[in-house]
Amino acid sequence: MSLQKDLLPVLAKQLPMAVLISLTLFALPARAVDANSEAPKDAPVEVARDVPKETMFQVGKSYFARVSDRLADSVTGKSDELINRAMEVIGVRYRWDTELPQSGLDGSSFVGYVFKDKLGFLLPRKSTQMSRVGKPINREELQPGDLVFFNTMRLTFSHVGIYVGDNKFIHSPSKGTSVRVDDLGSLYWDKRFDGARRLDGSDNLGDAERKELLNEVNKLKRKSRSL
Repeated sequence: MSLQKDLLPVLAKQLPMAVLISLTLFALPARAVDANSEAPKDAPVEVARDVPKETMFQVGKSYFARVSDRLADSVTGKSDELINRAMEVIGVRYRWDTELPQSGLDGSSFVGYVFKDKLGFLLPRKSTQMSRVGKPINREELQPGDLVFFNTMRLTFSHVGIYVGDNKFIHSPSKGTSVRVDDLGSLYWDKRFDGARRLDGSDNLGDAERKELLNEVNKLKRKSRSL
């Protein structure tokens, strides 16, 4: 039985969910949208050789930490590709609670689709949950690929988009509109800006949210086996 399979249930509540998800997804079969990604095939062997006295939990924890670093590097190193993929979805109509461009995308499903399609990284479904993934950053620190949040329904973090640079962000705004680029400095969005996050492999999700996201990972694993 693989180290990953043994440790998933034990570590689900003890390690950042973003780390757990990134490990699971990197282990899935390579997909055409991300042909350059490579699973760290020799990592478990390398850990066992370098630190043979570690317990299984310690080995697994250090392995997850390395995958977390890989995830952060992926978001940073592939920001141009990420933005290009987001731009390809411009014009797709807004539609509540859908996950594919063919059907339409709402605010959070647009962001989730781009990250999953380009980086193989699974984000929580709701924008409020996304606001607890990664680390918070100031507006002055924004870089392409960062998540930007807004209060559009008198509720914090009720809307999310992807920062693309030059004080612009791309998002799926609301019913009757489509995916587009807007200016953070415009009166409407500037007034409602609610913070930003940079994906770095960490999270502040609660146990229920972790479990929900882990269930989504397991669905992806089952789907990959049937391909």
